[in-house]
Amino acid sequence: SDAVTSAQEVEKMRVQFAATMEQLKNTVQNKVSISTKEVFPLFVALSNLWSGFQDEIVLLSFLTNMTNSLQQFSKIQSQLFPEGVLRSLLEGVTVKSDEERIRETMGTRVNVSDFKNQEWLFPETADNFDQLLIQYHGFCAHAIGVKGLTLPGNPAIGILKHRERCYVFSSKEAAYIFAQDPDKFIRLNIEKAKEHAELIQLLELRHQFEYLVPYTQARNASKCSMKLTAKCDSGTQTDTHILPPTIVTSYEWNEWELRRKAIKLANLRRRLTHAMQTDLSHMRRDNSTQVYLPKDVSTQTKRDNSSNVPRPQIFLAGLRGGSSPTTHMVEVDLTRAVDET
Repeated sequence: SDAVTSAQEVEKMRVQFAATMEQLKNTVQNKVSISTKEVFPLFVALSNLWSGFQDEIVLLSFLTNMTNSLQQFSKIQSQLFPEGVLRSLLEGVTVKSDEERIRETMGTRVNVSDFKNQEWLFPETADNFDQLLIQYHGFCAHAIGVKGLTLPGNPAIGILKHRERCYVFSSKEAAYIFAQDPDKFIRLNIEKAKEHAELIQLLELRHQFEYLVPYTQARNASKCSMKLTAKCDSGTQTDTHILPPTIVTSYEWNEWELRRKAIKLANLRRRLTHAMQTDLSHMRRDNSTQVYLPKDVSTQTKRDNSSNVPRPQIFLAGLRGGSSPTTHMVEVDLTRAVDET
């Protein structure tokens, strides 16, 4: 099923890769320059698809190596149990798959009221139900030790929480039997794992056999002590000071200190030199000054002049009216001439 899923995923990514490449060709065409906003998302999509192809290659390589490793065991099984023997043993028996077993038990669940001292968890009552750490890698805790079978458990039946550990079962009957004495069946499962060492890795029971680790390490240490290792004395000598010390006192590693020095030098370039003297030092050197001698200078201004113009005198006669109904106004100019003034 993993190989089929991988093939479907590769086909889907191949279609997406072809569509993205076609879109990139249409975008680029014969243009000299293109905005990064247009092509960068396309290159990112191509990179993601290429990474997906690499992941699928790793997965297919792992599946191939696993198939090649298991092929030798399948040959041994075919020799021990030929097809004719298996057909005679399975005559009249219906072989059920794991999905069919789970489907048959979907409608059944444990009645919590039948147990007083046991804690049962269900999908609708437990928080983070999908994240619970199930013991024995999700296999039925009853079938392992009693029947020696690794049947997948159905969490919908109910999860038994015993000593802060969760267990699932393949049927309601198996759950009831296990709940009567959980410690007994846990010991049976450990004994079954001792008989079949491959179950230790499959059922994640390494913590049950931690007491064997010191003995294994001691045994390996005793084996290693038999091997002789070649040893020899060696020494090295180095010169105290190969090169003369080159310590630069003006070296600065701080960027802000370098900036401060640069600003200081830039300010010095715009400075001028000033000198001053005091009352005690002004007579220590000769000083001379030169001035222009005064001379007589005269200036001439404009003369005053004045003129008198006549004042205009204009009178209007007849404004008061007369015997006639209409008014006859007469303008009389009495202004004197210029030469008369």
